[in-house]
Amino acid sequence: MAYKSSPRPTFSEPTLIPYDKVTRYLWGDSEAGLVNDWIYLSSSKIHQLIFGFPAGEGFRHSESFRTIFGADEVLYVLQGGMVIANPETGEVQVVRKGEALFFRKDTWHNAWALPGEELRVLEYFAPPPSTGTSGKYAQTKPYVSAPKFERRELIGNWPMGREAAAKRGHFTVIREQDCLWSLSGGDPRVLIGLYASTEQLTAGKAVIAPGGKSDVLEHGGDTGLYVETGRLNVLLVDSELAQTWYELAPGDGFYLPEGARYRLFNMGTESCDVLFGVAPAYLPARPA
Repeated sequence: MAYKSSPRPTFSEPTLIPYDKVTRYLWGDSEAGLVNDWIYLSSSKIHQLIFGFPAGEGFRHSESFRTIFGADEVLYVLQGGMVIANPETGEVQVVRKGEALFFRKDTWHNAWALPGEELRVLEYFAPPPSTGTSGKYAQTKPYVSAPKFERRELIGNWPMGREAAAKRGHFTVIREQDCLWSLSGGDPRVLIGLYASTEQLTAGKAVIAPGGKSDVLEHGGDTGLYVETGRLNVLLVDSELAQTWYELAPGDGFYLPEGARYRLFNMGTESCDVLFGVAPAYLPARPA
């Protein structure tokens, strides 16, 4: 399969993205492997998708499909477990369901599903492919023709060398206890945890208990939401659109352009977990 750019679904206003309407895409070749993508949005500021493959399958890289990009990325495991490796350095990490992985630009990565269950991973990627950070960028980087999947220099110095190895590593596994947590409007029913926040991308999770209502939220970048569990309602504040109240089920996404003001509600009887990515700036710009 020859390389070609992935589809880039874009929206001009706040938009509900139901799971059954998400763009499906298959990429890869015999050397790299084949990967299923479910692309929710790809604006001029952020790229949001789910990728996956059957248990025990995965992707490496090939001359045509080089997996090194000019973007910050956060990967969140929705289903199964993921083994991810940097074939340039030999670094390998295992990421379980409910955990996230963060890495910065210029990081080679190969990934596989652990045996036993299909893998599904939510990915936030910024700056997005529309700015030239994916395939074209990857072709400018030196090719890794002899991949490594172990760090032999640490054998004989483990765990004593763990701290130094982490400083040299490219992957950061993030669990719930590692998040930067806050209360939206001081309400303990609405917890917002950030997995990673850089000058290019902020990604995290909102955990909303039944009856929880977030404060008014606004960001200095485009936002992509994804409902992992429960039922979510989104209210657009001060919107001139005909529809301002939306209901999302698990698997649904939502797009909010920079500056859109909104609130999140859990009107159900079960907790609601909402993943989100914002790029480039999480905090809204304020007049000087």
